[in-house]
Amino acid sequence: MRILDGKMNNTERAESITEALKKSRPNAKSELTHKNPLEFMVAVILSAQATDKSVNLATPSLFEKFKTAKDYGSASVDDVSAFIRSINFYKTKAERITKACQYLVANFNGKVPSDVSDLVKIPGIARKSANVISQEIFNVVEGIVVDTHVTRVSQRLKFTKEKTAEKIEKDLMNIVPKKFWKDFGVQIVLHGRYVCLAKNPKCLNCPVNKWCPSAKF
Repeated sequence: MRILDGKMNNTERAESITEALKKSRPNAKSELTHKNPLEFMVAVILSAQATDKSVNLATPSLFEKFKTAKDYGSASVDDVSAFIRSINFYKTKAERITKACQYLVANFNGKVPSDVSDLVKIPGIARKSANVISQEIFNVVEGIVVDTHVTRVSQRLKFTKEKTAEKIEKDLMNIVPKKFWKDFGVQIVLHGRYVCLAKNPKCLNCPVNKWCPSAKF
C-alpha cells in the first residue's frame, strides 16, 4: 500500500526511505576493495564509468606493485596502465592516478586528506568522488554522494527534477536530514545498483515502494 496521500512531506519520506533501506541492507558500504585511504582513492578514480566488480578484479596486482603515493607519482602512465588494461579508459585513468598522487606528495605529504574542500583540489577528484572518500574512509560528512544511481532513484522518488549532480545534491541536502546524508547516499547507490534498475526496476520487491510515486506493480 502506498503512503502518498499528501500527509508526508519529502523530508519525512526521505527519513522513512533511509530507515527502511538500512533495515534491508544494514551493512551497506562501498563495494570497492581497499585496505587504506590511498587504495580507496585509486579505486574510486578507476570506478568512473566502470563497475566495482571490474575494478576489484584489477586492483590486487596494482596495489601489490604500488604501495605509496610516491610510488604512483614517480611511475609513468604506461607503468600504471599495464595493471589496469581491463578497465574502461585505462590510460586516462592511469594519468589521473599519477597526477593525483603527485599532488598528494607535493601538498599532503603523500596522505589522502579527509575534507571535501581539500579532496576536490586533487586532479581527477570531483565532488562526488570527494564525498565518497571523505565519508567512507574518514566518516566526514559534508554532502550527499550523487552518482548515476542516486540521480535516477532521486528523480523517481520525485525528490528532484534536476539533471546535474551539483543541483541534485543541493536538492537532496535540503530534503534529507543531515544525520542521514551518509546513509542516504550509500543506500541509494546500492538500491539503484540492485533493485531500482535503469531498465525493469524491481518494484514488487522494493522495500520502499510504498513511498515511491513512480513504483509500478
